[in-house]
Amino acid sequence: MYRLIPYLKTYRVPLFWGLLCVGISDVFMVISPWILKLGVDWMESGVTSRRIAMIASALVGIALVGGVFRYLMRWTVIGVSRRIELDLRNNLYRHLTTLPQNFYNYTRTGDIMARSTSDLDQVRMVLGPGVMYPVDTTISILFSVTMMLYISPMLTLYVLMIGPLASASAYFLGQQIFKHTLRIQEQYSTLNDFIQENISGVRIVRSFLAEGFHESEFDGLNREYLQRNMDMVRVQSMFMPLLFTLFSLGAALILWAGGRSIILGDLSLGDFVAFVGYLGILTWPMIALGWVVNLYQRGAASMARINRILDAPPEDYSFEGKHQDGKVQGDIEFVNVSFKYPGTDRWVLRDINLTIPRGGTLAVVGKTGSGKTTLISLLSRLWDVTEGEIRVGGIPVQDYPLEDLRQAMGFVPQDPLLFSMRIGKNIAVGRPGADDDDIQKAAEIAGINPEIQEFPKGYQTPVGERGITLSGGQKQRTALARAILRQPEILILDDALSSVDTQTEEVVLDGLRKVMQHRTTLMVAHRISTIQGADHIIVLDEGSIIEQGTHEELIASGGLYAELHQKQQLREALEEME
Repeated sequence: MYRLIPYLKTYRVPLFWGLLCVGISDVFMVISPWILKLGVDWMESGVTSRRIAMIASALVGIALVGGVFRYLMRWTVIGVSRRIELDLRNNLYRHLTTLPQNFYNYTRTGDIMARSTSDLDQVRMVLGPGVMYPVDTTISILFSVTMMLYISPMLTLYVLMIGPLASASAYFLGQQIFKHTLRIQEQYSTLNDFIQENISGVRIVRSFLAEGFHESEFDGLNREYLQRNMDMVRVQSMFMPLLFTLFSLGAALILWAGGRSIILGDLSLGDFVAFVGYLGILTWPMIALGWVVNLYQRGAASMARINRILDAPPEDYSFEGKHQDGKVQGDIEFVNVSFKYPGTDRWVLRDINLTIPRGGTLAVVGKTGSGKTTLISLLSRLWDVTEGEIRVGGIPVQDYPLEDLRQAMGFVPQDPLLFSMRIGKNIAVGRPGADDDDIQKAAEIAGINPEIQEFPKGYQTPVGERGITLSGGQKQRTALARAILRQPEILILDDALSSVDTQTEEVVLDGLRKVMQHRTTLMVAHRISTIQGADHIIVLDEGSIIEQGTHEELIASGGLYAELHQKQQLREALEEME
C-alpha cells in the first residue's frame, strides 16, 4: 500500500479540507447528547415551552450544520479517491505499454484486465472510505470517550472493556478476508481470460460446434468463483453479528450499572441520557472499524496483485550513447547472431551472418518454425540477441535510443491488429496527425483504397474489434498502408500478403516497388511469387541459413528453395485446372 502515498500527497490540499469537514461534522454530532442532557435536566427542575423550543431548535440547527459538513466531507474525500483511481489506472496502463514482450508471453490477458478494473475498484475504496472513516471514527471515539469519562469514569471503564475483544476479532477475521480476497480475484482473472479468449475465438467455437463444451467449462469456472465468494461471505457474515453481540453485552452492562447509579443518586437522569447518547455515537465507529478492516484487507490484496504488474521491470530503453542524433540508417548487418527465447534451452537461430545494403531488399524463406519471424523481430529489439551483434550503419542496435530505432521501422505482421475505430484512423496510427491526402496515398500504394471508397462511409467506416468486419486480405493491406504512411527507413513485412490473392498481390507489389526503392526492406514470405524480385534471398532451416542468393541462383542450385518453388507452381497449376 506504500505505493499509494505519493498519490495521496498529490491531493493533500483537498484531502486536508475534506478531513477538516470530517472533524467539524463530528464536533456537531458530539454536541447533540449534551443538549439532550440539558433538556432532561430542565425537565426535572421545571420546564417551559420556551425552553423546549430552544432545545428543539438547537438540535435541528446542529443536525443541519453537521449534515452540510458531512456532505462536504464525502464530496471532497470520495472525489479525491476517484481522481487517484484515474491517475493510478493511467500509470498502470502507461507501465503496461513499457513492459517487454516476454511479460505478455507469460501473463494472461484476462488477468491483466482484472487487475486494471476490479482490483483498482478495491483499491479506490481504501482511498475513499478507507481514508475518511478511520479519521471519522478516531475523532468520534476521542470526543465521545472524553465526554463519557467526564460523566462517569466507572461506566466508561465498562464500555472500554469491550474494545480489546472487538479489535482482536476484527484482526483475526481481517486476515481471513485478505486470503479469501486473493483467491476471489485470481478466479475472477481466470473467468475474464476465458471470456476474452472465447469471444475473440467465437468463429472457431461455432465452426467446431464446441458451444456445449465451452459452456460446460465456463460453468465450472463460474461455480468455482461462486464457491470462493461464498467462503468470503461466511467470514464476512461473522463480522457484524460478532460486533453487535459484543456491543449488546456492553449496552446491557451499562444499563444495569447506570440504573443502579441513578437509584443510588450517583448519576442524574440527564447524565445517563447523555452517556447512552455517546454510547450510541460509539456504535457506528466500531461498526465502521469492522467495515474499514474489511476494506483494507481487500484493498491490500488487490494492491498486491496490481504491484506485480507495476514491479515488473520495463523494457530496457537504455543505450550506450554512441549514436544520439536519432538517425537510424545505413547497411544492416547480422554478425554471428544466435538466439534462444528466455527460459528455454533450444536455439531458434544459430550463427546468422548477412548484410543488407541500405535501400536493398532481403527476403527470408523457410519452412514453418525455421526462425523467420524471430529473425526480423531481433532488428527492432522486440528481443535482444543471445549471442553476436546486429548493426545498422555499422552501429550496434543497442547503441541507438530504442524509440529512435523503432521510429525508423515500419512493421506489418502476418496477423495484423486493427483497432476498434474507423479504418482511416487505423491507417493514421502509423503517423498520428497525418492528413487525409497522405492517408489515401498510403492506402492507394497498399491496394486497399478502391475497396475503402466502396464502403458506405469510406474512410469513416468502423472496422469492429480487431477489424472483424474486414477480410484477411483487407486487414493485411490496411496494416501495410499504416506502415507505408509512417515513411520508415526500414520496412519489415512478415508474410504481409499471405491472405491476398495473386492478382491483388501483383497490384500491391507494383506499388511497393516504388516505396521500397529508397528504403531497406526485409520480407518474410511462404509464397515465392511475393519475394522473387528481392535483391537477396536467404533460406532458413532449423534456425540456420542453408541457402542464399538471388531467385535465379537459388532455382539453379536445386536446393530447398527450388523444391518449394516447384511445389507452389504445381499447386497453382492444379488450382487453374479446377
